[in-house]
Amino acid sequence: MRAEAPFPETGRFLVLGLGCERGTPPSEVLDLSLATLARLGAAPEMVAFIATLDVRVEEPAMHAVARHFSVPLVTFPAARLEAETPRLANPSDIVFAHTGCHGVAEAAALAQAGQGGRLVAEKTKSAHATVAIAESFQSLAAVFSASDSAPSHTDSSREHA
Repeated sequence: MRAEAPFPETGRFLVLGLGCERGTPPSEVLDLSLATLARLGAAPEMVAFIATLDVRVEEPAMHAVARHFSVPLVTFPAARLEAETPRLANPSDIVFAHTGCHGVAEAAALAQAGQGGRLVAEKTKSAHATVAIAESFQSLAAVFSASDSAPSHTDSSREHA
């Protein structure tokens, strides 16, 4: 796992916010993630976190993507993601009915990126997954110590060995 921001001179890093249906193949989520990064013109090395809804923590696809990028998987409860609704580009009443928050991928990316973070890629969908990308300029130390977010971090490089 990376110990410092990909671009320490600026503190800039990216957060991949992910959502998926239960049992989505890891390859589908990873392919969508890589395609979204490529469309953005962003290097995979800029990714510092994978973020999602806490009920998806057991999904193998989430851990596979985190392992691919060698970054932590961060999860948030629905109430924390719902707090990001004013910043979402694509809030959804359907997603709210299923999860208790108006967005998963965009909200998770923004929650981990912090208050100054911004979406640089709105949610993109495949058959069973969504990906959104947020950009942050805060230090990784600040992200890990943010008490208002209360994220849960998982070291996916050591998961499912």
